[in-house]
Amino acid sequence: MTEVTQPALTIDALGKKCPIPIIMLAEQINHVPLNAVVAVLADDPAAYNDVPAWCRLKSHRHVGSYELPEGGWAIHVRRNY
Repeated sequence: MTEVTQPALTIDALGKKCPIPIIMLAEQINHVPLNAVVAVLADDPAAYNDVPAWCRLKSHRHVGSYELPEGGWAIHVRRNY
């Protein structure tokens, strides 16, 4: 079993369409310490691919995407800089 890091910040983007979850992440990722994890809660299927793609683009780390019991995902991003 992989250890899931407790997020320092959770962004609730459930019910919001892309690119809103990405915009929320971009606005708030600098509010957490370096190497901290931000969880983006999203249920737009586009976010499942778009958040990891944004991480690659911005050189942050996509830690993992975890299914939520109520639908959607908690997409964990580690702040690299």
